[in-house]
Amino acid sequence: MKEEQQQFLRLVGQAPARLTVEQAAWVLGCQPHDVPILVASRLLKPLGSPAPNGIKFFATADVLELGKDRSWLAKMTNTVNQHWQKKNARQKSRSLNGAENGDSQALHLAGVNEGR
Repeated sequence: MKEEQQQFLRLVGQAPARLTVEQAAWVLGCQPHDVPILVASRLLKPLGSPAPNGIKFFATADVLELGKDRSWLAKMTNTVNQHWQKKNARQKSRSLNGAENGDSQALHLAGVNEGR
């Protein structure tokens, strides 16, 4: 947000009507990269009908209200934690499978080379 905008909003005495992903993350106490997880899980709804890869904005009033709701915050925390646990498990699984495949390929190539 530009300095002029901040000064104007301080003068008016209120927050902007809509928040960016980064601003919504600040209010909710999470990281900006967690906001798409919340949108995908339908815990947070962007304004309008933005394209999947479009810029998303969130109603400040809604975000502030959600930030006061303890049960919603627990759902948010669990959803984000589960997302990253699953993603890390998939990545770990891939790296283990890749190492096993790499070892078997190395053994296969060694056998081929020995046979020559």
